Amino acid sequence: AVTPHPVLDEAALGALFTPAEQRTAEQAARVALDDALIAEIQAHDTLVLGVPMYNFGVPVQLKAWIDAIARAGTTFRYTATGPEGLLKGKTVYVALARGGLYRDTANDSQVPYLKAVLGFLGLTDVRFIYAEGLAMGPEAVAKGFAQAEVDLNAALAA
Repeated sequence: AVTPHPVLDEAALGALFTPAEQRTAEQAARVALDDALIAEIQAHDTLVLGVPMYNFGVPVQLKAWIDAIARAGTTFRYTATGPEGLLKGKTVYVALARGGLYRDTANDSQVPYLKAVLGFLGLTDVRFIYAEGLAMGPEAVAKGFAQAEVDLNAALAA
């Protein structure tokens, strides 16, 4: 099994705010985990995120990834005119899987959140693929996957 990325906790924050030359071996190793994710995203032009809906939110694993890659001075910076995302010129495909129907409703908290956080990082070309109704019976599942195929084709053509 793959070890999940650690969450952003007090120890991780302490490591990130300690100057590199003053970090302990443990702190350096923790920062290196995030550095590797940042290098990976910087090296690619396309990102694909699989995002199931858990209790109206994103999975903790995705939140941990976002916390790892959102670093002031590296993936975003503050300027006199406001924040500027530094991960520009990339396309993000977000495949959403949901048991119910939430697209374009007030209960869709995922899409606004992802647009905001990814946009903050400079990732503004975000294309959503919806597979919804997956807990509503076989007909709804078939309809949900058919819509996902339509969304995917539109996202790839854009």
